[in-house]
Amino acid sequence: MLEGDQTGQELLEQALRVLDPAVTRVDVELEHYDLSLENRRATNNEVVSAAAEALARARFGLKAATITPEGADDVGSPNRILREAIDGKVIIRTGRRIPGVTPVAGVHYPIAVVRMAVGDAYGAKQWREQEDGDEIAFRTERISRSVCRAVAEYSFRTAERIHGRVYGGPKWTVSPVYEGMLKEEMDAAAERHADVPYSPVLIDATYAGLISGAADAPLVIPALNRDGDCLSDMVMPLFGSIAGAESVLLALDEDCEPRVVMAEAPHGTAPALQGKDIANPMAMILAAAAMLHYAGEETASRAIYESVLEATATGVRTPDLGGHAGTREFTDEVISRVRTKIDIWASL
Repeated sequence: MLEGDQTGQELLEQALRVLDPAVTRVDVELEHYDLSLENRRATNNEVVSAAAEALARARFGLKAATITPEGADDVGSPNRILREAIDGKVIIRTGRRIPGVTPVAGVHYPIAVVRMAVGDAYGAKQWREQEDGDEIAFRTERISRSVCRAVAEYSFRTAERIHGRVYGGPKWTVSPVYEGMLKEEMDAAAERHADVPYSPVLIDATYAGLISGAADAPLVIPALNRDGDCLSDMVMPLFGSIAGAESVLLALDEDCEPRVVMAEAPHGTAPALQGKDIANPMAMILAAAAMLHYAGEETASRAIYESVLEATATGVRTPDLGGHAGTREFTDEVISRVRTKIDIWASL
């Protein structure tokens, strides 16, 4: 359990209520690490390194949203440290229709964004120079063939699983050497998965397509790190709220199977909502469900997924989804439904 800041920590605490063995009937041992900005500064990020070691050892982690401070001399992003330490290669975020909430642009099918977890614009070397009386900024970005292959392969496997289409891609026409590497691996994965529909589209056309009818089936979008970050922040609100789906970081083995899994909410720490009991805990609760799925606890995982979506379908929604339920009230409803489902399924 990687604890965080502000509303992020409050929502993690709600997810932990759902993970209680008395609710899920799954015995879990929780090891806590305080990744709040205050503690990261106090330990000079040593707590993040310790958390990464524990995550690699346990193989499964649940992380709260954390503050990334400004300034090159500060502690920076714990996410980047964690991803690099466990050799995370892929982040997958799946937007899905929230029952009772009208999606934007008529989008009803799931849209999964599979992005690089490391490299690209994040962690790039940056510097500035003076040139002819002007100031010039430079950035040297880096991607690797292995990460491109992991993103492409996992995208096609995901599309196979959800009966979807691999859609989108980088701007390979403008950057054939750099961004073209991901396109090459997408094409190679398409040959390995010939039964999966494949529609490579430049990144700018991908954005346009998402709001103009391309999402007429489940979509899986392979993406560079920064492109995927932007895409997922667009895809989630298409379905109603950025707090409506989970984010999963995957470290993969040589066969592209998950070796380490860290689930979290894709949103930030929302300081304006702290202490008001109005923040939406859906994403954090669904992150717990995703973690149980990857751990092989399918009954509990499905019970949580269904309970979250059933709660919204019956009108129990937080204000961001047009409802009046508080954070704790929504979680109470989910817990009640999870307990009922597991009891009934056990009897059957």
